[in-house]
Formats: sequence, C-alpha cells, structure tokens
Amino acid sequence: MWEYILAGVLQGIFEWLPVSSEGVVALFANFSLSKINSVDFSIFLHLGTVLAVIIYFWKDILEMFLLKDKKFLKFFIIVTLVSGGLGFFVYKFASNIGGGAALLFLMGCGLFLTSWFQKKKIKLKVNDNISAIIVGLFQAITPIPGVSRSGATIFGLSLFDHDPTKILKTSYLISIPVILGADLYLYLKNPTIITGNAWIGLLFSFIFGFITLKFLMKISQKINFSKFTFIFGCLCFVGAIIYILSPK
Repeated sequence: MWEYILAGVLQGIFEWLPVSSEGVVALFANFSLSKINSVDFSIFLHLGTVLAVIIYFWKDILEMFLLKDKKFLKFFIIVTLVSGGLGFFVYKFASNIGGGAALLFLMGCGLFLTSWFQKKKIKLKVNDNISAIIVGLFQAITPIPGVSRSGATIFGLSLFDHDPTKILKTSYLISIPVILGADLYLYLKNPTIITGNAWIGLLFSFIFGFITLKFLMKISQKINFSKFTFIFGCLCFVGAIIYILSPK
C-alpha cells in the first residue's frame, strides 16, 4: 500500500512544478507497481490534483461560469478546444513517441526562454484569441511522456504576461477539462486501473496537491519568477545528462 501512497504524494507535489509529474510517477510505478500500467496510473492520479484545483479556485470557476469574467471564459474555451482536440490524437500516439533526454533538453530550453522573457519583460503583442490558440497548442503536446503540462503552459502563458500569480493560476485552471477528459477516456478504456489501492493513491494526490498548490500560490508574488524557471530549466538539463549517462 505504501507504494500507492508515495505515488500519490509525488503526483501532488510535482504536478504544479515545471517538470513532468506523469514522468516522475510513471518512473516510480515502473519499479514499485509492476502489475499496473504506470502511465495510465499516473494519469489517474491527476484526478486528485485537478480536484485540488477545483476546490482551491472554486470562486474563480464560479465567476467564470456566471459570466462575470467573459474574457477569461472565452480564453478558457479556446484553449480547451485546441488542447482537447489535438491532445487526444497526441495521447493516442504518445506511446510511440520516443524522447528521453531530447525531451528533457527541450523542456529545459523552454524554461530558459521563459526565464529570459520574464527577466527582460518581453511580451508578445497578439490578440487574446491568438494567445489562447498558442497556449492550447502547448498544452496539447503534454500527453507525450516526459513533457510537463505545467512547464509547457507556463512557457506559453509567459509569452503574453509577466504576473507569476496570474500565469500559475491560469495554467492550473486550464488543466481541468483536459485532465477530466483524459481520465474519463482512461476509465472507458481500462476500468480495471481503478482499484482499492489506486483510490488511496488518489486521496494522497489530492491532499498533497492541495497543500502544495496553496503554498505555491502564496509565495508566487514573493519569488523571482525568472530565477524560478531558470532553476527548473537547469534541473531538466541535469536530468537529461543523467538519462544519457545511465546504463540502458
């Protein structure tokens, strides 16, 4: 049982950071939970963290659907349509896409660019619809193993905004429909993934996801976002080097 608990804790912590929580949990599950599909199990655990998002941001979600923030609702819908439609096909073929070190290097480069954009206060001047499409495209590629959803969307959002709190909140809110859709598809495809122990993992994913999300949002105004993304870019590069040097 402890393996499921630890997998949930890892999901709850890493989901909000610009590193692939799916990759971390799947790697752990490969060694500790050999009887289940590690990738599907990691996707299932996302249900716990998305529940944490819904509860933490319930006021923002309510305002959006009560049409009090029509601008964000439009952005939300466009991102969802783009990332949901394209992301489904990416997910279908993701298992055939190799990456390893190359994907980690790519994520690192994206985070370095995010850091540079934030440091130089660079902002692309495009209309809201175009920015929503671009962010949706970044979110659409995240079913590829090793690609961080948070990292990709933070990079995309940083092209148009410099407010760390707004960037992080938007990144987490736009994850809700795609994760719920992915988990629904997963359940229809493989209902056996949901076992008693898997629910325990889901519970810890929610608990630690909520705690970590609350902590990160509180410090988002105090951290240097440029340094924050630069550090995680370095970690991606270190991970890629370790992957290359590790015995296959």
